[in-house]
Amino acid sequence: MPRKRDKNGQLRGGARPGAGRPKRPISEGRASEPHKVRPRIRASQPVHVVLRATLEVGTLRTHSVFRAVREASLVAARRHEQTFRIVHLSIQGSHIHMIVEVQDRTALAKGMQAFGISAAKHVNALIGEHTGKRRRGSVFTDRYHAVILTTPRQVRNTITYVLNNWHHHGESAASLRKPWKVDPYSTAITFDGWKEREYTLFRIPQGYDGMFTWLPRTWLLKVGWRRWGLISIHEVPGSGTE
Repeated sequence: MPRKRDKNGQLRGGARPGAGRPKRPISEGRASEPHKVRPRIRASQPVHVVLRATLEVGTLRTHSVFRAVREASLVAARRHEQTFRIVHLSIQGSHIHMIVEVQDRTALAKGMQAFGISAAKHVNALIGEHTGKRRRGSVFTDRYHAVILTTPRQVRNTITYVLNNWHHHGESAASLRKPWKVDPYSTAITFDGWKEREYTLFRIPQGYDGMFTWLPRTWLLKVGWRRWGLISIHEVPGSGTE
């Protein structure tokens, strides 16, 4: 809308220099997702969600952060049991991947809010314990990235991407890998779709308390993706942004 002058000759209305939401400083890292109206989600369609951490938090692949995220998964389950269900999850250095089943778009937003607030609360408490200073800053960026999964092949590719993402980031070569055959910072240990489960015994190390997730109930996550074959623990995800 063009700007107009009032009776005193002053410009009114229209665009103004410096107006609008300020841009995120480069020091804060990658900007969060654009604020757009999220598309409609059907209960039969799983959703791949990526939640990014701020640079100040540091790496998320620590035992302490794992426990914090586990607690957040419990909180989300208790509060939104019927409408928001985490099926698969993996923690990477700067972000968290999840595949969730939700009732609709609103359920996704409320479930992610409960998960994000709980995880941030526990991560900040851990940082405070290590630094001796109480931390209240943001842990995650203000928007999550969500992709609706609609086909069996897309779901298989996404499961592979989430559970084998440590190959994508080179984490599987780290010393922590032993004695793990799958990513310990994920729900891969409980996944029943590995090719190697037919002849390899997946032993859960003593004392390991895994993430709280739900068994899938949508056709795409239970049956559909298997039409494209089971997934190998050695399968490296295709190229992607994360």
